[in-house]
Amino acid sequence: MRYLIIAAATLSLAACATQEPVKTAETKPAAKAPQCWSGDHGKFFDVGAKTAISGVDVTCEKTADGKNTQWMGKKH
Repeated sequence: MRYLIIAAATLSLAACATQEPVKTAETKPAAKAPQCWSGDHGKFFDVGAKTAISGVDVTCEKTADGKNTQWMGKKH
């Protein structure tokens, strides 16, 4: 009788145990595109955005490796 109670308790605990969902490509958050920070405006800008920082016209552009961004001044 004691073994039956122990077995029932073990099975009910095992049934209630939670498992973490398997992470697949669908459940992973999408990587954010790099953005440029402007302290003058206090916000991030997307690639291609144009603004003036400290009176200079600039554009947010990707770096050569494509992983980061930087502000580039107007080309003459």
